[in-house]
Amino acid sequence: MSEREWRFYIDDMIRFAGNVLSYTSGMDQDAFVATPINYDATLRNLELIGEAATHVPEAVRAENPGIPWRMIIATRNRLIHAYLGIDNDTLWSIIRDDVPALVQALKLLQKQKG
Repeated sequence: MSEREWRFYIDDMIRFAGNVLSYTSGMDQDAFVATPINYDATLRNLELIGEAATHVPEAVRAENPGIPWRMIIATRNRLIHAYLGIDNDTLWSIIRDDVPALVQALKLLQKQKG
């Protein structure tokens, strides 16, 4: 995969993370859980972040250990296969704490590689 091609996945991850933040803006956890459209759209974008991460070459992931690649991909897998339920406390923590930090880290990677 060329440098340019995998960079599209980084761009996608940033866009999907921005969607997550947009869909949950101004909400607390209770409002988020009680709003099915925002909840479902947020879950879908978290899944897409993880899917895009799987397309970033292992060498790039290894060069950027500050980004929790394995956790991002594992979260995607957990959400996709969580037909028995999703822990909303964990989900809200990811949205509030992990996603903003991920956006910052991905934007730094984008600048380094740009």
